[in-house]
Parts: sequence; structure tokens; C-alpha cells
Amino acid sequence: MHSRAPQQAPSAPPMSAPPSAPPRNPNPGPKRRHSAQSSGLLDPVQLVKCFPEAVRKLHPRALVRNPVLFVVGVGSVLTTLSALYDPSVFTWVISVWLWLTVIFANLAEAVAEGRGKAQAESLRKARTDTVALRLKHWRYGTDLDRAETEAVAATDLRLFDFVLVEAGELIPADGDVVDGVAAVDESAVTGESAPVIRESGGDRTGVTGGTTVLSDRIVVRVTSRPGHSFMDRMIALVEGASRQKTPNEIALNILLAALTVVFVLVVVAIQPMATYAGAVPSTTVLVALLVTLIPTTIGALLSAIGIAGMDRLVQRNVLAMSGRAVEAAGDINTLLLDKTGTITLGNREAADFVPLPGIDEAQLANAAQLASLADETPEGRSVVVLAKERYGLRAPAEGELANARFVEFSAQTRMSGIDLRWDNGAACHIRKGATAQVVAWVEMYGGKVPGEARAWSDQISAAGGTPLLVAVNDWDGPRVLGIVHLKDVVKDGIKERFAELRRMGIRTVMITGDNPLTARAIAHEAGVDDFLAEATPEDKLALIKKEQEGGKLVAMTGDGTNDAPALAQADVGVAMNTGTSAAKEAGNMVDLDSNPTKLIEIVEIGKQLLITRGALTTFSITNDVAKYFAIIPAMFTGAYPGLEALNIMGLHSPTSAITSAIIFNALIIVALIPLALRGVRYRPASAHDLLRRNLTVYGLGGLALPFLGIKAIDLLITGIPGLG
Repeated sequence: MHSRAPQQAPSAPPMSAPPSAPPRNPNPGPKRRHSAQSSGLLDPVQLVKCFPEAVRKLHPRALVRNPVLFVVGVGSVLTTLSALYDPSVFTWVISVWLWLTVIFANLAEAVAEGRGKAQAESLRKARTDTVALRLKHWRYGTDLDRAETEAVAATDLRLFDFVLVEAGELIPADGDVVDGVAAVDESAVTGESAPVIRESGGDRTGVTGGTTVLSDRIVVRVTSRPGHSFMDRMIALVEGASRQKTPNEIALNILLAALTVVFVLVVVAIQPMATYAGAVPSTTVLVALLVTLIPTTIGALLSAIGIAGMDRLVQRNVLAMSGRAVEAAGDINTLLLDKTGTITLGNREAADFVPLPGIDEAQLANAAQLASLADETPEGRSVVVLAKERYGLRAPAEGELANARFVEFSAQTRMSGIDLRWDNGAACHIRKGATAQVVAWVEMYGGKVPGEARAWSDQISAAGGTPLLVAVNDWDGPRVLGIVHLKDVVKDGIKERFAELRRMGIRTVMITGDNPLTARAIAHEAGVDDFLAEATPEDKLALIKKEQEGGKLVAMTGDGTNDAPALAQADVGVAMNTGTSAAKEAGNMVDLDSNPTKLIEIVEIGKQLLITRGALTTFSITNDVAKYFAIIPAMFTGAYPGLEALNIMGLHSPTSAITSAIIFNALIIVALIPLALRGVRYRPASAHDLLRRNLTVYGLGGLALPFLGIKAIDLLITGIPGLG
């Protein structure tokens, strides 16, 4: 084929790409770290500050929420009364350490809540007495310079009010940008210093109250009531005021309460049995036995584990609407991930020009560059840049394209181009765009598309690229010149992340609007388990329902109104803070950093929460076994000398054995507070491997540590009168 039109057309080297907008913060890392991870989890200063709160939690109304601690509290009262009625060193020591057991348990919860309150203080600094400029009787498209405004307090704003926010002003409430575009500083919320762009239309309309407009001006439609903004909910969350127990936590509390009731009945039944045997245990001994029998360790730490799990999410700038969502993240079976921005870097870039037989590559590059001058998408700009780099094509001088008509790219036509006309009446029309649309354009003018165009396009798609056909219609007729090869680059390390998820038993599904060939290639390169190509909102919703019908829990991310149905259906729906209000209301988590890959971290945090709870429960139960060997032989050796064989620790006396067990029971709670707050270190592994590690490390550790600790305490107190 021969074409003179592009050669006779004015030389049109690529224009420089337009200046890019301020960065949109596509992958912000969590910047804010207020937790004790940076200052020491067992900071003595922090313990001292939280101690008064732990004492205040001794109120019966606070203790009754935890059946285990309530029983220990009642036992402390009984031993204290016994010490007052019949004073002895042993009775007073046991009474003091029982009270310390309750206080230390409260201290674990108080420290966890204290960390949250410290974060809340930093968040409150972003909330000021803001004055909002409310628009009166404003409608979309109305000239803002002529709009009537009134100054009101931010707390007086109502749902669906319109407010005007200009450069340098704080956004007074959560909302959607309905007019204008501006750079916004969200560092007060996300900790990320780079400005982000918020604009009307699309999926980057959401703004958060307390953030600052840096440039231009925008109209914001208020989407939150006073006291119900994301900042308010985040403060309530980190303070622990809105934290509700999750279903698994409630179930474990019921189990602990049932065990406590069982052991109360056991201890009550021991009294007549012991009397019959001639060994009458005192009230103090019976209470001590009860406290060592019931699972005090996990009962004391359970609430702190839950609060710390929510806290770890807040550290990563994720706002969870409920603890149920955090826990569900740990049980996820299927993960739905958008391709663009999550699996790939996002913007596809031109990588090569592929001319059809008989067409010179420089001729194809020139035509592609001309057709891309009106394409403001990142892909269109990259075509212009590649033509400049390969062939040094310069931007057309002013006046060279005076008679040209540019055809801008649109999502409907999926093409861009240029129509050239010369003084002699000759014309040349150039188009660049998606294969199907360009083929239809050529055929509409009576041209034929060679088989190589479709075959080579399919090959590029199969290799994970995106083909754009370049066609021309001049005096030689309509024809295809060649293909622009766009590449979508898979993020470094993402394949390894997916391999970790697979070891965790999680199936990953890539969601993309690409054709099946391109989707399959990207999925293979990224290492995902499955993909959904040419996905529509209905397709996403159907896929989630199908997975759930099979008994699986599903997590996904989204930012647009069209994602709202799927986010609402998913067990864990993470909405981007940059997204629309519909998406944020539909999901049960909001990522303030708007980082789609955060979903993987959320799953890991959920699993860490479940593993920590399981590990400490295992430790608590096996921990009790050693305490039985300390107290039971001490109680009944006098009546049944044969029980001396159970005194395998060789404890000095019955009183020292009981005292050592009670002291250890209190101290182990304090020692485990850092682990409860930090969480057990999570390593991706199968459920079988996790169970084996749990039993090996925390089961055997919980069994062995009390033997060593109780024996060491026994040696220390042996010389104390009344205890030895």
C-alpha cells in the first residue's frame, strides 16, 4: 500500500505533553503513627497514666460486662472481708494480689483505649470552629460570582447544603464536589503531605471535613450531618466509644462465662467434699482455687485485643464502620481487586509502533502523533511522547494546522483524530483508537481491513498489551496504517503478594474492563487466580453473590457510584475516600489514603486479630494447667498424702504454692499486654500450619512458662513469715 497524504501533510512532530496536574496521590503510604509501636508498647509512663482509669473500671457496672473479671472482683471482696475478720499475712497477700489481678486486667483495656485517645487528640486538632459560606438558592451551572451566600457555622450545615470553599479555606463538612476543581491538602486526615485533586464529575469528588483547599475554588454538597462526619466517626472509633463486640468475640465471651459458671459450681462442691475428707479449706483458698481455674488471662486481655485490632486499622488510615468488618477481613476467602492502580501501575503507555506490510514505521508514527494531538488522556499523551523520542517529530508551528479540525477522544467513540484540508481541496482524515471502532470507521467509508490488523491486535492483547489502530482516509481511500502498542505495567512485587494470599487460602480475582485476551495475559503475569473481563457493575455483583452462595466471604474495593451495589453486597467493602458518597456509604470501611492495594493489608490485619485472639486463648487455657498442679496438691495433701506426687514443682508449702500461683496469675496479664496490643506476628501460611504453630508456641509455652514462673516466685517468698 502506498500513502502520500501523511507525507504531504505538514510535518507535525509531537507537542510536549501538557503540564501534569498536582499529584493525585495514587499510592500514599501511611504516614501517621501515634501508636506505641514507635515509643515502646510497655512504656512505664503510659502505664502510670492509664492506672487511674484502670482503678475507675473497678466499678461493678464496668466489671459486670466481663463475667470472668466480675467473678475475680467478687472473690477479691470476699477475701478482703475474710482478712478483716481473721487477719493473717497469707489472707492479706492473696487479697491484694486478687485486686491487682482485676486492676491489671483493666489496665490492659485502659492502655489500649489510651492509645486511641492520643490519636483522637491529634484528629481533633484538624477540627476547628469553621465558618462556612453557604450558597442560597444555588443550582448546578449557576454563575458563582452572582450567587447569593451567607456565612454560617459549620455545625449549622444541613444535608445537601451547598458551600463555596476557596483557596486557603477549610472544607467545613464531608461532601461531594459538584462544581469546580481544586488541589486539596488532606494531611490533617491522612498524614500525606502531597496535595490531591478533587473535581466535579467522575469518581474523585469526595472531600473530607477539616481538609484545606490549596488552589482555585469548589462547590461542595454536604453529605453528612453534624456529629456524623468521617472525622467524628474516626474519633469515636479510636476512643473506643463506638466499638461493639464482634460475633466471634461475643461467642468467646459466652464460652468464658460458661466455663466460669462451671468452675464456680466445682469450687462450691469442693467445700462439703473437703469437709468430709477432714481438710477444710478457708474462703481465701477456695477463692484462690477458683481464680486459677477460670480463664482469667484471656478474659483480661480479650477486650484489649479487639481495641488494638481496630487501632492497627486506624494507624493505616482505614476507618472501619464496625468491628464485624475487621473480623470478617480475617476470614476472607475471595479477594476482588481492580486491575488499574492495584495490580498495574495505572496509566498505559505507548511502547511501540507496529506498521502493517508496505507502511513505513515513521509514516505510522507521524499519523499516530497527529491523531493524538487532541487526545488528552495519558495514553494519548504517551503516543505523542513516543513519536518525539523515536523520530524527533516536532510540534506543529502556529498556523501550520490552521485548516485542521481536531477530533477529541471520547469514551463513546473511543477514537481521536484530525481532519486536514489543503488549499487545493485535498483532504486527509486520520483516526486512532480501539480496534473495533477504527475497523468500523474504515469499513463505513468502504475500505477493507487486512487480516494482519486483527491478527496482530489479538497477539498484542494476548501478550497483555492494548492495541490502538491508526487509520487514514485520503485520496487513496480508507485504510489501516498500523498499530500503536500500549503496555500496562504490572507493579513490582505484586505477584509475590498474591502468592502469599494463596498460601493463606485466599483466592484472588482481577476485575477489569479490558477484553478477555488482555485480561488473561495480565492475570497470568500478575499471578492472580482468576479474572473478570469487560466487567460491568452487574457482573461484579453477580460474581460476589455466586461466591457467597458457595459459603465464601468476599472482599472488594471501589470508589464510584457504580461500585456501590457490589460494595454493599461484599462482606468487606473498602471504599476509597476520593470516591463518591454513595460508595463510602455502601462500604463498611473507608480508606482515607485511597490506596486500592490497602485491601491486602486489611486482610492481614484481620487475620492478625484472629490469630492473636486464638494464640492468647490457647496460652490461657494451657497456662491454667500448671496452676492446677500448684494449688490442688497444696489443698488436699494433708487429707490425701498420695497427692504429694502431683507436687512436681517441689513447692515449699501449701501457702507458698497458692500465693505463688495467684501472684503469677496477676503478673502474666501485665507481661502479655504488649503482645495483645501489638498482635501476634502474622506470617502467610495455611490453616493447618497456623494451628500447628499456635499449639507448639503458645500451647506448649503456656504450659511450660507457669511451671518456671511459679517455682521462681515460690523460691522468692519462702523466707517471708506467714507465706513460707
